[in-house]
Amino acid sequence: MSDRLRVINLGLPKSGTTTLGHALKVSGLKTADYRIRPHQTRDETLRRQFVGQLMYEGYFHQGDPLARMENFDCFTEINVLRGDLSIWPQMDWGLIDAIRRCHPGARFVASWRDPRAMSDSMLRWSNLGTERLPRGHIPGLPAGFGVTTDERIRWIEAHYAHLDRLFEGDEAYLRFDIADPGAADLISGHLGIALKWWGRRNANKASKTERTENA
Repeated sequence: MSDRLRVINLGLPKSGTTTLGHALKVSGLKTADYRIRPHQTRDETLRRQFVGQLMYEGYFHQGDPLARMENFDCFTEINVLRGDLSIWPQMDWGLIDAIRRCHPGARFVASWRDPRAMSDSMLRWSNLGTERLPRGHIPGLPAGFGVTTDERIRWIEAHYAHLDRLFEGDEAYLRFDIADPGAADLISGHLGIALKWWGRRNANKASKTERTENA
């Protein structure tokens, strides 16, 4: 077991994961966001690997979801929805609890924004909302669902409500609103470090035409 600070974001895609990752990186923490970039490691077996995939390999093979990523402090987007891969560690209590047991110093956060705004951002981000979510096999969002705004919002709200219930009264958990002017201070206090940057990263480009859908 380790009391070392490890930061695991349990938020959904388009909730501010890239902004959080950049803030932690600038503040001196080695951060893995979505996948391991080649420049981040000399270990050839880790390069370009998805963070979520590595978590499950560590969980099932060694009992520790972070076992293969010892050199990283923070994990800010951990889900994968690409091709045949649909991996959502933030929705797996067994994996989350294994991190808690193996890493008592771990701090969990959940990046959040208004569910309708998050749903809209998912819709406008590449083919995430139009194809990958509706076709994916995702906890709480079976294939065929997630096509409409109402379906995505219901799924988003349920995920965060579930996290709030699982971590109720747990000081190791913080849900924060990415749009809150005080978000950086909340995160700094939760992690016990000073964030050296806060802003907005990886925002959707403005659409040239209005998109419509049946909700």
